[in-house]
Amino acid sequence: MTSIQTISLVTEHADLGKRFDRYLAEKLAGTSRSRIQLLIRNDMATIDGVTARPATLLRANHSIEVHLGALDELKPRGIVGEEIPLDILWQDDDVIAVNKPAGMVVHPAKGHWQGTLAAALVHHFGSLSEVGGSNRPGVVHRLDRDTSGVIVVARTDLGHVQLMKQFQRRTVRKQYLAIVSPAPDRDRDEIVAPIGPHPWLREKMAVRHDSSRARTAETFYEVAGRVGRFARVFVHPRTGRTHQIRVHLAHVGSPVVADRQYSGRACATQGWIARGVDAGETLIERQALHAERIEFTHPRTGETVAIAAPVPADMIRLWQAIVDAHDQPSRASSRF
Repeated sequence: MTSIQTISLVTEHADLGKRFDRYLAEKLAGTSRSRIQLLIRNDMATIDGVTARPATLLRANHSIEVHLGALDELKPRGIVGEEIPLDILWQDDDVIAVNKPAGMVVHPAKGHWQGTLAAALVHHFGSLSEVGGSNRPGVVHRLDRDTSGVIVVARTDLGHVQLMKQFQRRTVRKQYLAIVSPAPDRDRDEIVAPIGPHPWLREKMAVRHDSSRARTAETFYEVAGRVGRFARVFVHPRTGRTHQIRVHLAHVGSPVVADRQYSGRACATQGWIARGVDAGETLIERQALHAERIEFTHPRTGETVAIAAPVPADMIRLWQAIVDAHDQPSRASSRF
């Protein structure tokens, strides 16, 4: 397998307003424009540690990383539909809302070429918006692979542009449900802390007060129930940074249960719930985080649309085990 060379660049004032792909074409002499676009679309060229589009316009002092490898390590543009079942929560001529299961990647990227939500959508619906590129048909926003819940997809370019504007203006209302441990000290709070790439772990993000690559991030949470050292928390992110909820909750000392990157544990067992010792049945093997509800303005009708996704079985099972282990049956019937 061909080794991958990483190239690091920093934009200057003279690069203000340049397209990302054109900038890279200038810097990477001998690399074709089509290959550069392929690198960008496959998440192998990032701006401040975040994926971008070929048409993204640059500012000064962006930190750019490009991971160059053999062409045969990259997949071509376009997605082949795959017959994967989907739980459709809403659909009309402009918008689709899907209850994404944990473990499903939203769109193809290095290491995840098949089994994506995008491939399933292409199979079920055929034509979708390509505003975000042909490798991300209809994708307006994303959920982490192991986060379940409602995700909105655009069928038309008009719908895509209008929804993107709402996300950019922060008028889309999102509610997540998380199970955390230890429980937060406060019943509700707003976390305002900039998030940027982790200083040495490439797959992680972190609260960074000392980095020009960090971006403002705001998260409001409120505790819905406490049992022992655990809590159910409703989370309302006001910005949409990578891993934002997971990073912010870990930052205040209440990481999401079974979040392998930010809690230090990849699963939760019955023994750990009851006694703090790994033993017994495994209750959940992914971060206990679910995108429960989203509210936006319909791009064509202007009406408010609110869509909810039911809490998945693994999170219900986890919370029930927490309740049972602490002998608090009255909590089991609380909102879940």
